[in-house]
Amino acid sequence: MAGWKKLDEMTYLGKPFTRVDGPEKVSGKAKYTYDIQLPGMLYGRILRSPHPHAKILKIDASKAKALPGVKAVLTDIKEEALFAGDDVAAVAAVSEAIAQEAIDLIDVEYKVLPFTVNEDEARKPGAPRVFTARENNLGRKRERSEGDIEKGFEEAQVILERTYRMVVQVHTSFETHGCVAKWEGDELYLWDSTQGVHGVRSGTAKALDIPENKIHVITHNMGGGFGSKFGPKSYNLIAIKLAKKANAPVKLMLDREEEMLAVGNRPSSIQKIKIGAKKDGTLTAFQMESYGTGGIGGGAGVPQPYIYHFPNFKVNHVDVHINAGPGAPMRAPGHPQANFAMESIMDELADELGMDPLELRLKNDPNQTRQKEFRVGAEKFGWKKRKPSGSGKGIKVRGVGVGAGRWGGGGNKKTQAIVSIYPDGSVEVKIGTQDIGVGTRTIVAEVVAEELGIGVSDVTPLIGESDYPWAPNSGGSTTVASITPAIKRAADKAKEQLISVVAGHFNVAPEKVILKDKQFSAAKKKLTWKQACNLLEGQPISVLEHWGEGLSSRGTAGCQFAQVEVDTETGKVNVRRMVAVQDCGLVLNMLTAKNQVNGAIIGEIGYVLYENRLLDPEVGIMVDANLENYKIPGALEMPDFDVTMYDESERGVIGLGEPPAIPGIGAIANAIANAIGVHIREMPITPDKVLMAIQSRKEGKA
Repeated sequence: MAGWKKLDEMTYLGKPFTRVDGPEKVSGKAKYTYDIQLPGMLYGRILRSPHPHAKILKIDASKAKALPGVKAVLTDIKEEALFAGDDVAAVAAVSEAIAQEAIDLIDVEYKVLPFTVNEDEARKPGAPRVFTARENNLGRKRERSEGDIEKGFEEAQVILERTYRMVVQVHTSFETHGCVAKWEGDELYLWDSTQGVHGVRSGTAKALDIPENKIHVITHNMGGGFGSKFGPKSYNLIAIKLAKKANAPVKLMLDREEEMLAVGNRPSSIQKIKIGAKKDGTLTAFQMESYGTGGIGGGAGVPQPYIYHFPNFKVNHVDVHINAGPGAPMRAPGHPQANFAMESIMDELADELGMDPLELRLKNDPNQTRQKEFRVGAEKFGWKKRKPSGSGKGIKVRGVGVGAGRWGGGGNKKTQAIVSIYPDGSVEVKIGTQDIGVGTRTIVAEVVAEELGIGVSDVTPLIGESDYPWAPNSGGSTTVASITPAIKRAADKAKEQLISVVAGHFNVAPEKVILKDKQFSAAKKKLTWKQACNLLEGQPISVLEHWGEGLSSRGTAGCQFAQVEVDTETGKVNVRRMVAVQDCGLVLNMLTAKNQVNGAIIGEIGYVLYENRLLDPEVGIMVDANLENYKIPGALEMPDFDVTMYDESERGVIGLGEPPAIPGIGAIANAIANAIGVHIREMPITPDKVLMAIQSRKEGKA
């Protein structure tokens, strides 16, 4: 099977190309889960626990059941609520207003239990237990080491010990979680805002003991998930049960408060780090004790030591459970937390050694691609103009910082795709992937158009249904590396079959037929694309193919440079400029790729400067569960974006969703430190922390 063409031979791939579904989205014609309207559809709502921990002793739903318009009520969801916002009961009614009124009429008798919503308190002996059957709130301790840590510190001429803290961040997808469930006999149709139609199908089948071939999951468009929308969630199963009980379709979409409480978050991370180095900057040892919370879930681990080479290291980690909603994968799980701590201590070490922070990184980064990217980025950014930390004068001071990232990615070998060529010249591709807002549908069409030599508008990409050939969840930056090899192989074989038909018509060998610019030619004979397809005489060509080796790869590098401006009177930080250099193998769509990096940078700014899930320690409730008080970046916080895609097209396709969401974390934090002369070791870096850091420096306490 042929590999990818050379870049200079490509018509669409590697070039900027606008999205094929753009007109539908900007006109409002694109159907998201929220837009699904079915005849006789009911509306679901969930009653959620007001307590962070409580036994559910009794539920009286008689008033709700008696309310006109209520068609189904569920009260057997669970026996114990583990966080404020946990599912307790649910209803389905003819309108959202009636459904909410019914929820308010349900009486619940709780036995309120002791709780803990702070990971430091939860670690202490005798702390209230999140899971009453367990001895404490600690998960399994994980250890990893290499080399001789004691020898490493003995060789060190400089040793630093620091603690870095990152709080819980919630996903804030613009489209909230939710679904529409409909039964047709024993067949279940589920329109779901999900990152994996096949994952939801298999998970639902297992949870409800339903044959997978009886379940049809549909996600034609969805508005972001960032890792929070994998597999069936509790609301999926509730909607399905309500629909069965009411014998009618049920739409159950979560509101913003539910979204922030119950369906996922990026766990916190507290990292106590000890680092050793020689005076020339050679790193000798790294030691870390870390913990963090994913609420009633896990996932707070970090991949330390990150990026830079330490011949001797030892790291320990433990998850801490608290009475809060469960953690979930969030764009590059664990890597942003690792980046903040590692890049911060690297800059602190550079200050201690009197070295340029970039030179220290170049000396200790074993990745040759990233070494080159550092130099490309430094040149574009103007790193040589960097001034010593804290040397700025006046009310508004500027600073610069740098950070790096890495990610794996790679493709799933089970992925399949069908490409069909019809007698009228139209082309269709079916694959059970989903577009989570990043332009996957466009890439599907581009790959087929590139291989067949036709226009992108000539291809109909059919995605987002579990009845299509199997594809993995859109997560881990594995989507394009999984789907494009299968699509390309199917398109290649379909083209070969069409060429064979044309060769028979021309009475020549297939290898004599040339296809270029939608025209077949051989032995001075010519046929247009449509004329060739007409030779199929009503019988379309349809090819099912699997993923294949050699068309995709795994492993990315990347770096980002940040410039910030700090108002020393208000503490406000303004990110003025971000320069990113990122590789992803063969760039499929340059416009989409750069937009991916831009979006990742926006997420980095939010994480470093603004986002913080606040739980009231007295009552255990999230106090900023809305977009008024939970701050995310808006138009006024946008920097100047400068993105360079580092070409490694010979490696084939590699995912890009997560890699660029990592380097800017440390870069922005270090730029702030460079501006004010003080390292702030806790995110988010809010104005109050900036002002306190400036004051501590004035007092000589920094």
